[in-house]
Amino acid sequence: MKSLFALLLLLPSLIFAQPAPKPFGPLPSKGQLNWQEIGMYCIVHWSTATYTDKEWGYGDEDPKIVNPSNFSAMQIVAAAKAGGFKGIIVVAKHHDGFCLWPTKTTDHNISKSPYKNGKGDIVREYRQACDKLGMKMGVYCSPWDRNSALYGKPEYVTEVYRKQLQELYTNYGPLFITWHDGANGGDGYYGGAREVRKIDRSNYYGWDTTWGIARKLQPNAVIFGDVGPDVRWVGNEEGKAGETCWATYTPHAPEPGKKPGNGFVKDAEGTEGQRDGKYWMPAECDVALRPGWFYHKRQDDSVKTPEKLLDLFYSSYGRGAAFDLGLSPDKTGQLSANDVASLKTFGNIIKNTFAKNLAQGATITASNVRGKNAAKYGSKNLTDADRYTYWATDDNVKTGNIVADMHKPVTFDVIRLRENIKLGQRIDAIAVDAWEDGKWKEIATATSIGGNRLIKLDNKVTAQKVRVRVTKAAASIALSDFGLYKEASKI
Repeated sequence: MKSLFALLLLLPSLIFAQPAPKPFGPLPSKGQLNWQEIGMYCIVHWSTATYTDKEWGYGDEDPKIVNPSNFSAMQIVAAAKAGGFKGIIVVAKHHDGFCLWPTKTTDHNISKSPYKNGKGDIVREYRQACDKLGMKMGVYCSPWDRNSALYGKPEYVTEVYRKQLQELYTNYGPLFITWHDGANGGDGYYGGAREVRKIDRSNYYGWDTTWGIARKLQPNAVIFGDVGPDVRWVGNEEGKAGETCWATYTPHAPEPGKKPGNGFVKDAEGTEGQRDGKYWMPAECDVALRPGWFYHKRQDDSVKTPEKLLDLFYSSYGRGAAFDLGLSPDKTGQLSANDVASLKTFGNIIKNTFAKNLAQGATITASNVRGKNAAKYGSKNLTDADRYTYWATDDNVKTGNIVADMHKPVTFDVIRLRENIKLGQRIDAIAVDAWEDGKWKEIATATSIGGNRLIKLDNKVTAQKVRVRVTKAAASIALSDFGLYKEASKI
């Protein structure tokens, strides 16, 4: 009888309980969610150009010059990990066409170098280091090949480039990303022709078919390129996304009526994306730790400082994009001491800054809770460990606020907000207030929250209560994370 009575009391809430919010706009795939959670990784350039002191190898380099005295994938990957990065992208082949694995597609590869008496496999060593250190791995194989005599002909794509991708995706997984860029033809060695070769950038590589190789062999990897299809280029090599940076994007060709492709797209549009973009295609911000992508001894004293890396971190990762930092091992096959030191100090700052959420344990009240169901959609979800539990509002409520009372004054200068992007990117703009001298004072505003938004304040703020106002949204609110942090000092 008591059970029946309890059920009758519960019945109205079951009948009138509001379902989860309907997804809004384009949505991320499983691979894109994984990529968003990784957030920070490094791309490693080391090839013939390391030994010729160039940024782009011409393609005529003798493989015998590639002979590191002490190559250590462990040292390189460990340095990246110490910097707070969660993965690396191996440049398995750059534009010089030299392959760092013993490929069957060309003799221009590591097996023709003296390294390990022709038995070396640099990509394999990176794979093993990533596995040992718990790091993710991706690969980049340049579509442009200044060594291949076939470049510019259809046979290069079908018999060389795609088969190289098949080897990499089959033998060196699992991969979290397959990386592609817009380097498309020009002067090169081309098997001794030493000439300029141009290709139709909109269709030469047959990207739809080429991407299909990754989809089949590495289905959980995202595909990066100027036109995605999963992750787009931010449009610059400065490591900075726009202050407003949408995860949604529609690539456009620079010439009307043509199909966009890698190296054939309106790059500037990638910086901010578009609110009404057709595809979920968030941005990656790539930038080198040094002035160049490859090692040059003259740049040993020009390594970006931890403070500069921190600025780039907030301008990329902090705006919902990924932070992709270029590393360049030297001729010995290791990162220089300056590079390692800068990475370590930067990593310590990040680790110590985000070690404690000062809003943890706060009493958080919300102006509206979806269906009054605090257990499922309440503000307690904002400070738990689950990235996808969330505070939600009713369908017709597109503005609202939360107030966090920390019960004692806390000092902070970093604010973190995230949406549950499984439901799309819904919020257009927010404002943050601190309770000071008996009234609310606005301390920050931001747009395009998405999968991650870090607001770095110019000055530290001390307050017991903080309010976040959603001032504009395209759909009901689904905010999944709220944090207050104090940036750690350089250690």
